[in-house]
Amino acid sequence: MKSGIGTCCLLLVWVTPGLLSNVPQASEYDYVSYQPELGRPYQNGRYYSRPAQCVDIPQDMTLCHGVGYNKMVLPNLLDHETMVEVKYQARSWVPLLSKNCHPGTQVFLCSLFAPVCLDRPIYPCRWLCESVRDACEPVMQYFGFHWPEMLRCEQFPKEEDVCIAVTSPNATQAPRSQKKEVCPQCDGEIKSDSLFEHMCASEFALKVSIREVKKENGDRKLLLRKKKALNKGQIQRKDWGDLVLYLKNGANCPCHQLEQLSGQFLVLGRKVKTQHLLTAIHKWDKSNREFNRFMRKVKKSKCPKPHSVFM
Repeated sequence: MKSGIGTCCLLLVWVTPGLLSNVPQASEYDYVSYQPELGRPYQNGRYYSRPAQCVDIPQDMTLCHGVGYNKMVLPNLLDHETMVEVKYQARSWVPLLSKNCHPGTQVFLCSLFAPVCLDRPIYPCRWLCESVRDACEPVMQYFGFHWPEMLRCEQFPKEEDVCIAVTSPNATQAPRSQKKEVCPQCDGEIKSDSLFEHMCASEFALKVSIREVKKENGDRKLLLRKKKALNKGQIQRKDWGDLVLYLKNGANCPCHQLEQLSGQFLVLGRKVKTQHLLTAIHKWDKSNREFNRFMRKVKKSKCPKPHSVFM
């Protein structure tokens, strides 16, 4: 991840003076002695039958790699009670993390998906949520997403309460969105692990050759010559024969992959209403070491299935 979030600026807890003095860094907490009470109230007043536990953040939970601590509370602050469910739900946010739309994105998300071990739940500050939302939602819209209700900022505490931040609460100016530059679907560098995570978070993955690209209603419309499914997902048989892919809001932003249509492409995407939207496009480049690593991983590894979160 390219944002400047490291151990040094891990989780700054903003508090009312005197309420929580001398707050240690997360790495200083005694995880071994942490023994929460049976059942724990969450913000929505829900209690759980099993006691909260302080557990290791899994190695395969990419969203929270390098967040600055290695233990988390389960159930988490999004009502996920099993690690299988946590990992599956967190996986879908990894592609957004790679867009670097806000320096606090990882801390904000991991404070909810993988909350640090404390003797009480600490939520992100409302201003942090608003800052991340305002910077990242424009990028999310390229992929057909809006800011989800489960992350509604009004539910999080204000600055005068105990909450998690990454900078001074006065620093509310969000970075400018990348939408002014390269189309977000086209700006991804090929890294095998992150590309595999993105594929698993997508509804379909295809190898295609492109016949023509047109502009239509602010989008870019890709007409295909050939296609082969790595993962066909939910693409229905009636759509497969004349499948058209859309670069959402991509009519006027640069996409260097589409400057030359020769060769083949790896495309990832999802269906939104009647459109099959691209979430990533890469040249099918067998000379690229990372691309070949990705393809080997596709052959050897399987993405978790949605129904596994209920197991």
